[in-house]
Amino acid sequence: MGGGSMTDTERFDQAASTWDLEERRVALAAAVTTAITARLNLSKEQSVLDFGCGTGLVTLALAPLVGTVTGADTSLNMLKILKEKAEALRIPLRLLPLGPGGLGGPYDLIVSSMTLHHVEDAQDLFHQFSRHLHPGGQIALADLDTEDGLFHGDMAGVHHRGFSREVIQAWLAAAGFQEILLQTATLTHKDGREYSVFLATARKS
Repeated sequence: MGGGSMTDTERFDQAASTWDLEERRVALAAAVTTAITARLNLSKEQSVLDFGCGTGLVTLALAPLVGTVTGADTSLNMLKILKEKAEALRIPLRLLPLGPGGLGGPYDLIVSSMTLHHVEDAQDLFHQFSRHLHPGGQIALADLDTEDGLFHGDMAGVHHRGFSREVIQAWLAAAGFQEILLQTATLTHKDGREYSVFLATARKS
């Protein structure tokens, strides 16, 4: 590693222990969860993957509403905290360290909150999601609408300054998804500025 720069994963590993202390993050995850549950008919028969689960703010909220939940993240420290939280709440979870081994599954639903902008090839990721879903499986993906780059300040590890909804729609269609719907999930405030967060839902054809 040249220049002593941290990888994105190392940055999240360091932030893991204090991640949930920021009220904005907790509120954002709750709003995304509410938007997902309002859009989709969740059931105890469903297997769900939370891609980029972090400390599990969305994962743990969805877990009681579905059958099985797998939390996937590149940060082992985030997964460790999620495991501790799940055990304390007696919520059964599967944990998946993200790497070359794929996403597991197939799943009935893949959710992701505020992770896509950290993925360099988000378009390819949508194809991966499709491959790891049952036929008729669904996705629910929340992330920033296009912004000017001020949301993160430090852009290291940030590959997208939010997304245009038209681009997300086109990428999902190209990956074989139907019933694509994009709506505003919530507004989040950071450093005195307001940012719009979309929720994209779709079904694998």
